[in-house]
Amino acid sequence: MSNDVKILAMYLPQFHEVPENSKFWGKGFTDWVSVKKASPLFKGHKQPQIPLNNNYYDLSKKETIAWQIDLAKKYGVYGFGIYHYWFSKDKQLLTKPAEIILSNKDLDIPFFFAWDNASWRRTWSKFRGNAWAPLEDEGKNTKESSILIEYKLGKEEDWKIHFEYLLNYFKDERYIKVNGKPLFEIFNYSEDIYKMHQYWDKLARENGFKGIEILYKKSPLYKLPIKCTNFCYEPQNSGWGAGWKIWSFKILSILGLVGKKGPLKYDFDKIWKDLIKNAKKRTKSNEWHGAFVSYDDTPRRGKKGRIITGGSSEKFELYLKQLVSICKEQDKEFILLTAWNEWGEGAVLEPSKEDGFKYLEAIYRVVNNNE
Repeated sequence: MSNDVKILAMYLPQFHEVPENSKFWGKGFTDWVSVKKASPLFKGHKQPQIPLNNNYYDLSKKETIAWQIDLAKKYGVYGFGIYHYWFSKDKQLLTKPAEIILSNKDLDIPFFFAWDNASWRRTWSKFRGNAWAPLEDEGKNTKESSILIEYKLGKEEDWKIHFEYLLNYFKDERYIKVNGKPLFEIFNYSEDIYKMHQYWDKLARENGFKGIEILYKKSPLYKLPIKCTNFCYEPQNSGWGAGWKIWSFKILSILGLVGKKGPLKYDFDKIWKDLIKNAKKRTKSNEWHGAFVSYDDTPRRGKKGRIITGGSSEKFELYLKQLVSICKEQDKEFILLTAWNEWGEGAVLEPSKEDGFKYLEAIYRVVNNNE
């Protein structure tokens, strides 16, 4: 393995229209709608965030993805972790950008899939007033009525269909492999997911790979088998991912207290310092590290959102440099960075009106000192 540490930026495909989003959130909805409608919730709150030159792009266009790839390569981002929305064998969403990459070999960037294996629910957005979800709007929501698209893991025959879909990507030379195994990230672990993991490993070997490298999100809500590769999803893990913090938030939500005093605020320096401290302890080869640019999900969640304050591109560069050094000492190849283009969560490397190319320039300097 090369001793260079590679930055893998998480990539959101939610910037092209699909019929389901138009139905759920209004005709023509993409994440840009949330971003444009954002407003400051307190003095000094920098919203809305605006892409440089008002570049509200469309990810159904090859030229947009080509621009992103050129930008990533120019500034030292090694590859993309593309969010994967497979709800069942009968329902997948936001597949267009990955399909464009697969069918155009000139879009030359390493990539892998990150499976957000969960149902889509009404509660992720602050938007109200759509006739299809009146119970949510009236505060009479039930678990069933809040589900937009239900996630169903299924059984072995369903797992096989999913694997065969992914196999077209796994076989592509641009798809990231770890020790001869396609890399595939999974956000939510369960015992059935692990059974699927074992089945997929068998199928991968039958198709000429050395198995499959499943990367699970670390969480206090479940215990992973000791040999499983895991990663810290940041800033959640170091910011609000501790078990007591998760349950405290759930209790406040049940009591209707979340958002009463505005969005929850967290300190950039504290989270990064905790992240660095934790990374030094995660020395095993199957313990991967995460990082983050910034965070503000109020475009999606309004007063019920979370904001990390006190950040800057200069601080980001300083902390990322420390994390890269830790990775080198631990002989770890990758850092999973939130994010390339999570505009609705304020986690963005792409150039903005506020910061220009500063965060990409920070990546460039860190990567080019990564010797």
